[in-house]
Amino acid sequence: MQNSKKLWNKDFLILWQGQLVSTAGDAVYSIALGFWVLAVTGSTAMMGTLMAASTLPGVLISPFAGVLIDRAHKKRLFIAMDLLRSVCILLIAGAAWNGALQVWMVFAAGIILSLCGAVFSPGVLSSVPDLVPQEKIANANSAFSIVSTGSNLIGSVAGGFLYQALGAPALFLFDGLSFLFSGGSMGFVNIPDSKQVKKVSFLQDMKDGFRYMWRFPGMRLVLLAAAMCNFCAYIGITLILPFCNNSPVLGASGYGMIMGSFMGGSMLGFLLFSIVTLKPKSIVPAYLAACLVSNLSFIAGIYQSAVPLMIILVALGGFANALINVLFMAAVQTSTAQEMRGKVMSFMMMTVQGLTPIAMALAGALGEVFPLRAVISSAFAVSMFFSLLIVASRSSREFIVPKSTAPRDEPQAPGACTTEAESEIAEE
Repeated sequence: MQNSKKLWNKDFLILWQGQLVSTAGDAVYSIALGFWVLAVTGSTAMMGTLMAASTLPGVLISPFAGVLIDRAHKKRLFIAMDLLRSVCILLIAGAAWNGALQVWMVFAAGIILSLCGAVFSPGVLSSVPDLVPQEKIANANSAFSIVSTGSNLIGSVAGGFLYQALGAPALFLFDGLSFLFSGGSMGFVNIPDSKQVKKVSFLQDMKDGFRYMWRFPGMRLVLLAAAMCNFCAYIGITLILPFCNNSPVLGASGYGMIMGSFMGGSMLGFLLFSIVTLKPKSIVPAYLAACLVSNLSFIAGIYQSAVPLMIILVALGGFANALINVLFMAAVQTSTAQEMRGKVMSFMMMTVQGLTPIAMALAGALGEVFPLRAVISSAFAVSMFFSLLIVASRSSREFIVPKSTAPRDEPQAPGACTTEAESEIAEE
């Protein structure tokens, strides 16, 4: 139940500030960990392996995590995930401070953090519609995105300086304490638990979740198209680094400026859309414009010889990309029944995170064979094609327009998840 007509009500504000602190801790932890691994092992391959070990476990358990989110007491579950991560990182900090930290400890911590994150992140996103008014869900998603984008931006800019000034143990300690703060503040947030229609086994619940997503053409097309958009876009983004490295004009500093402008444009977009609420009739045109502007800006940007113009185009692409993400997340949250949100959010994150390593590997292979500029522009062109598929389908157009929350005995708007279908699932 939504406890206020305001976006920044007590529950949402406490949850947001907890995420602000813990995400900032994550950003500096990642930077410090990368420098520490390189200093100890001198191996970029080891660093890459650590990144994979920190991602793959969460991807593998995502279907199970979604079921757990929808069945468990959410507040207790989220607090447990934060406290477990806090203890894990504080032990890493203590070992580093005493000079006893080993590479295997970092790998073990990465696996634990990945597993906890696979439960916590989709769980929090699935709870947003229960904390804010229906018409403010997109604004709430923008506010959360400001946290993640801003933390990554600050971490990228200040992480190296902080590592040199304070050292890895101090940054590890900060991350551990940030999770402790997040878990403690979560105790003051009123998070409603999901309403279970019918008690079924854990595996049956997971099976019902996949049926639920597949049953509705709008949801199915949007989720699959979004996964392919991210996959193709990540190919292009991955190759920006070697593209800059091979450019006599850009180099490492140029890469920093381009990525900084992208995150800056995204931050500006998330900030604006945390304040501005689009009317339902404006959502589809806004989504269409954002898809075109985002991808075409990247394509045009890499063909520019003037660095300032390239930076402006990339920032514009980041701004438009922020709107796409906000509208997509709001559509999924508002169109999914409360008792299914955890499973749907986990599936969405599983497809994105699971395809990312494949996109990175494919990007490297394509970059070895074809000109980088051609691969990057082609990747964003294909990403735009999948984005426009959503607009071309009536069911997906209806899906991305937020629906009013319907009572359990009334069907939601076309493209949403209807009570009748939920009943069919429960009966099977």
